[in-house]
Amino acid sequence: MPTNPILRTVSGHEVRPAVFGAMQCGGNADEAQSRAMLERCRDEGIVHLDTAYAYTDGESEKIVGRFAAPIRDELFVATKVGLTGGAGRKNLTAQFDRSRARLGADQVDLLYLHRFDPETPLEETAEFFASAKQRGLIRYVGLSNFAAWQVMKMIAVAQRLDFTIDVIQPMFSLVKRQAEVELLPMCIGEGVLACTYSPLGGGLLTGKYAAKESGRLLSEPKYAQRYAPQWMHDAASGLKAIADREGVHPATLAVAWVMHHRYRPAPIVSGRSIEQLEPSLAGLSFEMTPELNAELSDLTPTPPPATDRLEEG
Repeated sequence: MPTNPILRTVSGHEVRPAVFGAMQCGGNADEAQSRAMLERCRDEGIVHLDTAYAYTDGESEKIVGRFAAPIRDELFVATKVGLTGGAGRKNLTAQFDRSRARLGADQVDLLYLHRFDPETPLEETAEFFASAKQRGLIRYVGLSNFAAWQVMKMIAVAQRLDFTIDVIQPMFSLVKRQAEVELLPMCIGEGVLACTYSPLGGGLLTGKYAAKESGRLLSEPKYAQRYAPQWMHDAASGLKAIADREGVHPATLAVAWVMHHRYRPAPIVSGRSIEQLEPSLAGLSFEMTPELNAELSDLTPTPPPATDRLEEG
């Protein structure tokens, strides 16, 4: 199975099938911390950088743009539009124009629609992407936070307008496995790359909340609600016990589990500092045995098949 066909267009050398997520750059991570993480990822062969119009009031895009400027041909830069204001042509155009100005780039390698907008006809949204691609403003088109049926509808509309949906960005981790049911199999069937976010479950899978450390699950209500079920916290405790036995950080195992999943998604790794990022980077090269993989998978429920024919799961 191909590891990451899009990244192979960036350079002639082998690169990591992983992504650096710049969501915290310019926010929890200042410019110095952000640049240190970007450099560290580049050293590790991660050249795919992911940001968004909505991240840290634009500071994330600006930091990525300044970092990328002298080595632009060596990097693959993705951003997103449409988290706020809807997916109408006027809003997407205004946000993308500003994103490109922040990034200091006429062209962006990959542009995502940040989320599905039920209030805007898909044809209008698709026409924006078709026009941007025809004008050479983007190379690839992505969809973030879409259900499989929504992706397939957009694929059908895109075909009529002579472009393709190349990448999706769903949430995926040991405690958020819904993408296994339809999204990841769909990617294999349609030739779409899955760049999956939150491999650490909002920090839950690092073990820091059991240690009473601060983080988004305590400070941001949406994260607290997203990871509220007790079985998720039990799974995090189980992961910590296995990590202690193996002599590695829990985050290393969490990222490695995503890396070694049978559908081979490209995990998006991130952090507020080099120290936070390092355990995730270690997960990219961790040697996962089938036995350990199965033990980790057994920590959380396998979602039932889409048809509810449990005997086919």
